[in-house]
Amino acid sequence: MNDIIKELTDLRYLNWTKSRKSSGTAGSFLKSYDDTGTIKKYYKISDFDTTLGIVGHECVNEIIAQRLMNIIGIEHLEYKLIHALIHIGGMEYETFLCESLDYKKAGEQKITLEDFFALEKRGEETPFEFCLRNGWDDYVYKMLIVDYLLLNRDRHGANIEVLRDSKKKTVRIAPLFDHGLSLVCRCRSLKEVQEFEPLEDKRVQAFIGSSSTAENIRLVPKEYFDKLNPLKEIDKKQLLEDLEEVIDTSYLEKIWEMIWKRWCTLYDI
Repeated sequence: MNDIIKELTDLRYLNWTKSRKSSGTAGSFLKSYDDTGTIKKYYKISDFDTTLGIVGHECVNEIIAQRLMNIIGIEHLEYKLIHALIHIGGMEYETFLCESLDYKKAGEQKITLEDFFALEKRGEETPFEFCLRNGWDDYVYKMLIVDYLLLNRDRHGANIEVLRDSKKKTVRIAPLFDHGLSLVCRCRSLKEVQEFEPLEDKRVQAFIGSSSTAENIRLVPKEYFDKLNPLKEIDKKQLLEDLEEVIDTSYLEKIWEMIWKRWCTLYDI
C-alpha cells in the first residue's frame, strides 16, 4: 500500500505542540507542521504520555478510516502513515505518525463549522438543518455513515471546517478529516480489546446530531446507503494490509469485526 512509509524517516526537526484535548481522553495529542516546502505538511502523533511516551494508536485508526472510505467511495483528506524518529521534550521517540497536506486553495481561509454556524444560523435551526440549507446534505450523510461505522467519538464542531474565499465569494466544506479517536482507540491492553463490544452504542461528541452514532445514522435516508460502494468480506485484506507490522493483530481483528458488524447493521437501525 502506498499510504505507509516503512523506512525510518528523520523528523526530529519538527516542533510539537499540544492540540485541543478531546473526549476526555487521558494524555495529549501533539501536532506539528513543516512549511519549508512548496506545500505545507501537517503531522500528528498518537496519544502521548509524558511518562510512558506514545501510548495510543490513533494514527493507525486514521489510515484504516481512509482505506474504508476509499472502498465505499467517500471523499476525505489523505493521510500517510510514516515510520519516524521525533523529538519531544528532549526525548527521542521512534513511532508511526500521520502526515497530511494543506487542503486550502490559494485565497481560502478556514473557519470551524461551529463558529460559522454561530455567525450564519437562522433562528433556532440546528447544525443539521443549517448544513442541509447550505447544500451540504451529501457531505453530512457520508460523515454520519462513516462516524457510525468507526464509532468516531470526536466529531465536535472544530473537527468539521468551512473554507471561505472572500475575493471569489466562495464557501465550501473541507474534506472529512480526523478519525483517530474511533474504533478501539481507548483500549490500552489486549484484555480490553477482547472485551470490547463492537456494536455498543458508546456516547460520542457530535456537533451534528446527538451523542449517539446509532441515533445519528437514522438522519440518513435509507436509499442513500445504496449510493455507496458495498463493503465486502474480501475487503478485509485491503483494509488491514501491512498494519500488522505497526500494531498487534488482536487489535486489527477486533477492528475488522467492528467495522463489518456495523456495516451489516446499517439498514436495520
